[in-house]
Amino acid sequence: MFAKNQKTKLPSAIAISALQLRPPLKSSTKRLYYAIAIFSSACGVSGCFSPAALDHVAMAYNESISNVISKQLLLNIARARYNQPIYFSGISNIAATLNFQANAGGTPALAGSNGSILMPLFGGSVSENPTISIVPMEGEEFTRRMLTPLSENKLTLLLRQNFDVDLLLRMVTLEFRTASKDGVYHNRPRNKQDYTAFRRIALHLSSIQDHDQLYAEPLIFERHWSLPASAIDGKAFQALEPDYSIEADPPGTGYKLTKQIIGRTVLTNYDPASLSNEERIALNDEAEKNAPNDVLVDIRPGFTGGEYPLHGKFRLRSFSNIMNFLGRSIAAEPEINVDKDQRTPAVSENPVSVLAISESDEPLEDADLSIEYHGKYYALKTGKDLAWNETAFRVLSQIFQMTVTELPKAAAPSITISK
Repeated sequence: MFAKNQKTKLPSAIAISALQLRPPLKSSTKRLYYAIAIFSSACGVSGCFSPAALDHVAMAYNESISNVISKQLLLNIARARYNQPIYFSGISNIAATLNFQANAGGTPALAGSNGSILMPLFGGSVSENPTISIVPMEGEEFTRRMLTPLSENKLTLLLRQNFDVDLLLRMVTLEFRTASKDGVYHNRPRNKQDYTAFRRIALHLSSIQDHDQLYAEPLIFERHWSLPASAIDGKAFQALEPDYSIEADPPGTGYKLTKQIIGRTVLTNYDPASLSNEERIALNDEAEKNAPNDVLVDIRPGFTGGEYPLHGKFRLRSFSNIMNFLGRSIAAEPEINVDKDQRTPAVSENPVSVLAISESDEPLEDADLSIEYHGKYYALKTGKDLAWNETAFRVLSQIFQMTVTELPKAAAPSITISK
């Protein structure tokens, strides 16, 4: 039993002795291992740099392009201030090639007789080669879009973003016309009487909006037709069924067709769905007589804001007209303060200008966005109405984006990376 135990333990003792007697690694071998480790680390660092650099470049281009659009809007307002034509250019494509290079090595340390100590050396570089395509926005199609008045659908879309209706109407509306056609109130400060009446109408709608009772909804109603039984066979029935509701009239007389129609949008102080079908049809027939850039308004007594009833239409401006209005408001036709109508409840905001632009002979240090034109500097006015101004400028930018078409793009990747 003792001999058996000795045979069992002997291989372990030999293995341990062999491990303890293994010669140490030579210094040259150690250097090779260090070099391999350093090179692997450098490769790993290069791989980590790529996503981080891509993120930084993409965000930088995004911010730069946004800044370019904002400055062009401000510059064209300044051009309009001098009755100069407005002009835009756009960035249609960005092809940015990012090159990453990393190198690593080792050198003997300056350690006297201990020169076998290896010190790592790291190096790397990142280079960028962007190609940016700038396209002028010009031609008949672009000019037509700039000169075409906004449609009621675009105004409705902006209203549903919870923008102040007073801000929107003051910016995009040319005038308000009463239903009797004997009252036309122009949104131009040079005509103080008309301008005051227009501003009070817009303020009244804003007060209704402050109470969450302003509706900008399309009129939804039903149209009905009666057809004799002989006019509808099997094929006609199948063709009509997807769009119409078909009911049989008294036996043998024919069929009753019903179709739901989504009509024009109306600004009201009541829910249009509360009206009868006949009333909605009559209101839509009135709206259909208007141009596509006219928005019908129907403020009735008995509802919020009914103390000042209104029935008429807003006529919307084109983007070119909006820019001219904003440019002339800097000096030629500055807006004036207008108090609300006595019948209008309190309103939350009523700035003098829909978009206040500063004009200065010196650079404006506190301005986040400014441009220089004709030896003067222009920027959004700061102060108590800064939030209003920033919102108005954002609305202007969104209207511009709805006006222009998509720019032609070159057949090139947006961002390429080589390592």
